Amino acid sequence: MSELTLDDAAVAESDLVVRRGRFRCVAFRDPVDGQEHLALVLGDLGDGEEVLVRVHSECVTGDVFGALRCECGDQLDAALDAVLTEGRGVLVYLRGHEGRGIGLVDKVRTQLLQDEQGLDTVDSATALGLPVDVRDYGPAARVLRYLGTRSVRLLSNNPDKVRALEENGLKVAARIPLLVAAHADNTRYLTAKRDRLGHDLPHLNGAPASRSTHRPQGSPGPVGAPPPGGGSRTTDGSGADGDGDADGGPDPQDVPGPQGVPGPRNHITEPGGPGRTCD
Repeated sequence: MSELTLDDAAVAESDLVVRRGRFRCVAFRDPVDGQEHLALVLGDLGDGEEVLVRVHSECVTGDVFGALRCECGDQLDAALDAVLTEGRGVLVYLRGHEGRGIGLVDKVRTQLLQDEQGLDTVDSATALGLPVDVRDYGPAARVLRYLGTRSVRLLSNNPDKVRALEENGLKVAARIPLLVAAHADNTRYLTAKRDRLGHDLPHLNGAPASRSTHRPQGSPGPVGAPPPGGGSRTTDGSGADGDGDADGGPDPQDVPGPQGVPGPRNHITEPGGPGRTCD
């Protein structure tokens, strides 16, 4: 558990008006990684319990330029919409996480291998001698504690982010899927995340498996691996799509709502799980 806290001298706050509305903008310099990160806060966090939170890794190509090969920009938009719908929440934007921590230049190098050699997001990194994921979520936990957050409902498709935050002293009450539409440009990337990095993406049921099934060293099998017969497992214990059938197709609770807002609030995954990479 991390006991480090943010120094008031390393934090600056102001109002930030964006197209969606007015947020409290909290910029901070983390005492461990030295990076300057950002938290957008909406509403009164009150007792700090079960605050809706998205911890988002910097992705300039997706977040700024709308790249279609990943779902980062869509997830950022959907998370902001979800917080606004809730009327209370925090979006933490972590810088220095480009390409799961390898940096922008090396990320573009991996994308060239993906385009020219057909490697996936994992193999294209290891082929260059790069780590699969070196991101640190300690800064997110520290700023959330600084803001008075006691527990969170985490918008994420990867249960391992629960572990990462809890190891840094933050309680995660629930994980809420943040699903965005799959399409021709991002399906290969999403299936690799599902099959090789253990991300929980039930709306991809029926999508072809990624080309390589070898998992990176230190990465166990997929989170929420399907029960015999296929399908994904949800908190009610049902297989397939969560409705007890085995048709493999997406159900209403698995499909993002308007503008990518996650489905009904009762579609919640319990915290924890064996995954070892974060989204």
